[in-house]
Amino acid sequence: MTDSAEDGGRTERLAGLDPELREVVAEVESLGVPPWHALSVESARRIEDELFGGDDGDSGSDNGDGVGGDGNDGGPDATLPVASTLDLAIDGPEGPGNGGEPDGDLPIRVYRPAETPAPTLVFLHGGGWCLGTLDSADDLARRLCRRVGAVVVSVDYRLAPEHPFPAAVDDAIRALRWTREHAAEFGGTDVVGVAGSSAGGTLAAAASLATPDGEAPAVQTLLYPITDRDFGTDSYEANADGPLLTRADMRRFWREYLRSDVDAANPYAAPLRTDEAMLAESAPAVVVTGEHDPLRDDGAAYAARLADAGVDVDHLDYEGMCHGFLSFADEVAVADAAFDDLAAATRERLAAADDADRR
Repeated sequence: MTDSAEDGGRTERLAGLDPELREVVAEVESLGVPPWHALSVESARRIEDELFGGDDGDSGSDNGDGVGGDGNDGGPDATLPVASTLDLAIDGPEGPGNGGEPDGDLPIRVYRPAETPAPTLVFLHGGGWCLGTLDSADDLARRLCRRVGAVVVSVDYRLAPEHPFPAAVDDAIRALRWTREHAAEFGGTDVVGVAGSSAGGTLAAAASLATPDGEAPAVQTLLYPITDRDFGTDSYEANADGPLLTRADMRRFWREYLRSDVDAANPYAAPLRTDEAMLAESAPAVVVTGEHDPLRDDGAAYAARLADAGVDVDHLDYEGMCHGFLSFADEVAVADAAFDDLAAATRERLAAADDADRR
């Protein structure tokens, strides 16, 4: 294919995007990063480290109340200050055959907002269950902390293929349980919700289905979530080549994540497969989708299933947006407004849970 043909194909593929987002995506694609599905997992992670940087040490010095630093130590580019951050390692979930002992440590990063006490959100990052770190999730976690006004507990869950399903789900559930027990230590109230982006949205939905004490979180905020292994939806057909996420990428992520095809029917891997009775016990939801995302129909279908089961749902869909658009809130006005929308909806759900607790 000639350069002019490639440029023409790119122009056609990006034509439907919001103009500001189109510029950002073109800039990202100009970096020449190979598509995720064409890389080894090791190479993809190395590129991610190069893009997001950060260090592996403790992200906050203790300031005397058990919370670290000034809020500018918690990631590679702390341009969104929060009151404080702290990196911790909590006990992981119980391992099979371990006699009830934890299966290793589970790293987390706690972000505290300017005003506490505040509700708490457990945040699960994206990355196709194979990629993602506390540093790559730092920007989204900070935005949630600032705009929702919540303590945020970001979770460095185990990744596939080294740790296939259900390891990440187990970690998400463990983090939710730990947060309920310890939120007050970081200025959190008894109101605890979950949030996640992309693959993390799957984990947030799964954690909402599988609360160990039978009590659903106050909210599940799902940002362009993966909810089923169905590559033939209208949004997959229309956006098979992206931008930023392709059908081939998703085929690869699912292949690395699942142990076998049997797992694809498990509701904790594919929440859209959950039966209605189980869905009815799930948390109120805020679901965010974008027009040009292959996962748009995943999120829309799950929002509809939840609503049909009697769950309160805010489905926020944005024209001209592609997968991952909320990460460009600084450059794209629609993304910035969308973040305000989802933050307001999440705050409303958290406040409703707080009111219910007081009755």
